[in-house]
Amino acid sequence: MARERTTTGDGSTTRKTPAGTGTRTGTTSNRTGGTPSGTAGGTAEVDLSPAQRYAAAQARARAEASELGAFRRLVGFELDAFQVDACEALEAGRGVLVAAPTGAGKTIVGEFAVHLALGAGRKAFYTTPIKALSNQKYADLVRRYGPDDVGLLTGDSSVNSDAPVVVMTTEVLRNMLYAGSSALDGLGYVVMDEVHYLADRFRGPVWEEVIIHLPDDVQLVSLSATVSNAEEFGDWLAMVRGDTAVVVSEHRPVPLGQHVAAAPAEPRGAPRLLDLYAHDVDPTDPGTNPPISPDLLDALRSARPDSRDQRGGRGGYDRRRGGPRRGRGGPPSRGPRGESLGRRAPLRWAVVDTLAEARLLPAIYFIFSRAGCEGAVTQCLTAGLRLTSPAEQAEIRAAVDARAATLPPEDLDVLGFSTWANALERGVAAHHAGMLPIFKETVEDLFSRGLVKVVFATETLALGINMPARSVVLEKLVKWNGTTHVDLTPGEYTQLTGRAGRRGIDVEGHAVVVEQPGLDPVALAGLASKRLYPLRSSFAPTYNMAVNLVEQVGRDRARDVLETSFAQFQADRGVVGLAKQAQAHAEALDGYAQAMRCDRGDFAGYARLRQAIGAREKDLSRTAHKARRAETVAAFDALRPGDVVEVPTGRRAGHVLVLATGDGGFDGPRPTVLTTDAQVKKLTVADAPAGIETLTRVRIPARFNPRTPRERAGLAGTLREAVHDAHDTRERDAGRAGTSRRRTQRSSAHDDRELARLRTALREHPCHQCPEREDHARWAERWTKLSAEHAAIVRRVEGRTGSIARTFDRICDVLETLHYLEREPASTPGLHDPELQSPALQSPELQSQGALRVSDDGRWLRRLYAENDLLLAECLRRGAWDELDPAGLAAAVSTIVYSARRDDPSDPHVPGGPHGPLARALDQTVRVWSDVEDLEVAHRLDPTAQPDLGLVSAVHRWATGRSLDHVLRGSELAAGDFVRWCKQVIDVLDQLAKAAPDARTRSTARKAIDALHRGVVAYSSL
Repeated sequence: MARERTTTGDGSTTRKTPAGTGTRTGTTSNRTGGTPSGTAGGTAEVDLSPAQRYAAAQARARAEASELGAFRRLVGFELDAFQVDACEALEAGRGVLVAAPTGAGKTIVGEFAVHLALGAGRKAFYTTPIKALSNQKYADLVRRYGPDDVGLLTGDSSVNSDAPVVVMTTEVLRNMLYAGSSALDGLGYVVMDEVHYLADRFRGPVWEEVIIHLPDDVQLVSLSATVSNAEEFGDWLAMVRGDTAVVVSEHRPVPLGQHVAAAPAEPRGAPRLLDLYAHDVDPTDPGTNPPISPDLLDALRSARPDSRDQRGGRGGYDRRRGGPRRGRGGPPSRGPRGESLGRRAPLRWAVVDTLAEARLLPAIYFIFSRAGCEGAVTQCLTAGLRLTSPAEQAEIRAAVDARAATLPPEDLDVLGFSTWANALERGVAAHHAGMLPIFKETVEDLFSRGLVKVVFATETLALGINMPARSVVLEKLVKWNGTTHVDLTPGEYTQLTGRAGRRGIDVEGHAVVVEQPGLDPVALAGLASKRLYPLRSSFAPTYNMAVNLVEQVGRDRARDVLETSFAQFQADRGVVGLAKQAQAHAEALDGYAQAMRCDRGDFAGYARLRQAIGAREKDLSRTAHKARRAETVAAFDALRPGDVVEVPTGRRAGHVLVLATGDGGFDGPRPTVLTTDAQVKKLTVADAPAGIETLTRVRIPARFNPRTPRERAGLAGTLREAVHDAHDTRERDAGRAGTSRRRTQRSSAHDDRELARLRTALREHPCHQCPEREDHARWAERWTKLSAEHAAIVRRVEGRTGSIARTFDRICDVLETLHYLEREPASTPGLHDPELQSPALQSPELQSQGALRVSDDGRWLRRLYAENDLLLAECLRRGAWDELDPAGLAAAVSTIVYSARRDDPSDPHVPGGPHGPLARALDQTVRVWSDVEDLEVAHRLDPTAQPDLGLVSAVHRWATGRSLDHVLRGSELAAGDFVRWCKQVIDVLDQLAKAAPDARTRSTARKAIDALHRGVVAYSSL
């Protein structure tokens, strides 16, 4: 399979290329006549013979007459070398992988595929990872080819879906392939934009499914960010799709300067914008370990403290007002010995002001938290920052009013419309996933028109639509990944800063890192100079994928298909390195074994005894913990309103008064309590790791209203008095009895016979008396640790070979157990045909049972594409939701769709109470999930996520017609998140309306969709 690689700008052996493309290395395309495309001749032909000039002229004539020549005249600008290489390969009938930086123009190759399809009378599908990108690409293609030839298909929109060119999300194409849609007839080209999304843990497998299952005669155009293993990805594409050209460009069309926004030299001064590299370093090719700017090093060494922190008052220097700002700046903070507490980070508004003075706006200012983005906008407003002219303000106002006209007036106040609009008029905005989609669209539109000058955004913007800027600012080089704070990778840094520099507008883009305490300029330089990151597959079989594959090609061929995935391709290549690592471990283990030898006896046996003792102690500790938790649950069950409870340790440590016992949760009782500082909270078992103790009781007034601060304060005072009296009584009783109120419990380990036996055996072992025992033990610990690592590597080596197919087999076993798959009679024709059977299925057991086929239940599972597809199918099949009304069904579906951003210990409110139809349905849903999880664990599969009740109340309220204010009141859920989750619930309800086995459920699902699709949910196009 012929392949090629064209790389740009890495400094290897070079040859001259068309102007503006930098250097090119590696294997290049073979061009007819030997003349690079786009070369006009002129001085390039001076030294050519007449025959050579004639050949060059002929080559130019052929190029002009080609489809690429027609396309170049259509776009009206000269293509870069990598674009020409990719387009020529595409016109030659080859598949293409294009890897290039953000803003380099790789989408031109995708648009050329559209041009080829229209010219040949065939169809082209242009896929994108998100709906926003689909909407934008649809608008771009409509402007070029007109609305009659271009359609749009997303989960929300269907526009001219029979057009020869259709833009769609990747999931839509995947569903078409599994359904055998007639829309695939005549398909000639598929463009997969942002194909590096296949590394996404949640949605990445869809990209591989599409690549594997596309018809063989479809030419695939894969557009990717620059990745370090493009050739490996290209090798895989060539294996599964045939002849594929790999075109890689690391050249940025707009050079990128690297800067640091250093803290002010004076307490009330402005931030200083300093270059990262020394003046003699080429920022487009800094090389390895580039020298740092002396000015930056001096600034970082000076470490003069600023007058306030990031969230402080309004102190500082106001360049626009010409002097120091009044406020709470104050003197520099001092430590206990009078020393400075260190340099403060520059203020966000001050950084923006500095960029404005340097004419480096518009800018995208990345802050890795939603609250930080909103806070930055507030700080800019508080500082009086105004970045727009009166004419721009009027234009912004008109655009905002037009957007607001589509929203229900009663929702505008809830959404903070006035503050948002005021910030926009000043040229400032936030952009994050918690915003209402229509607000985000407005920000994107105004920013792309140059009206909004700075957008404070989370990293999701870097993965979203095309919003280039002159500058990109990174507030920090660490981010929260959901578990802990982690450093940005070079790939993430490249992705974020890649939006700096607008082609055709800016001579140079600017990446600005805000100085934070401890900033290491050398580490930053290393981050900025390493632009590549590897592409890793996240592919794994799913239940829906399994039934679709078995239905289409049978289990045996399905295994072969899955073995062609990029995940398996990478796993097979990685086995070589793991095997070498295992060999090195084996040699080290021999050395450790020699070092731990003892002349008194078998030290390995002695070490195993020590390990067994440690393991037994841990088991006993876990058992004791479970017993304590059971005691705590029993104590919670015994609570009654009026009980005064002591919580010795934990998040709610202190004293509380039980107001209500609560309805109970899936993880134990959750009573409502009043704290001594007059706060009403939910008390959970997790809040009391050491248990609880009931001290006394107090009377709660019959008409006590916990929402009234005065009544809460009065009852809290009564609580404090009761606690004081109870402690006095307990201390007196303890004094008379001569005992401490602290009770001690014997450890369960003290009476454990097995632990006592192990300890006796340890003491009696000959090695126990060895004077060098602890030295031997240290070597034994190393041997044990390395043995575990070695065994894990061996398992990985054994597990990687055919790992995807084995997972598929386990999934099929689960589906067969649940009767979504069933056995055909053994006499089925073709069962014993070796050409139709893989060796793995040639066992007598499988042949006697017959081949697998999809059952009637499995056929409607084929049409369920939710992430938790099997749980959804089982809830439908077992009738868990059959008795629900539309609002209840929407709420129940939300438990399978929703995943909270953080753990929430509060007890979710279930409409209808603990014994209502929705509560019963949710109980049944959890029981179904538990059964599914048990089955998955038994088959060594990753368990399905537990249902999350966090969205139940909000979705139910919305589906019953409540206002947005009522839905979000008392909730931490942002409006944009609520709309996004509602869209996903609607997507699943739409699948239920088509695939549910029960007619009533199908009808209820359609009504639930209508109930949800209103107000801000209906007006949001994303």
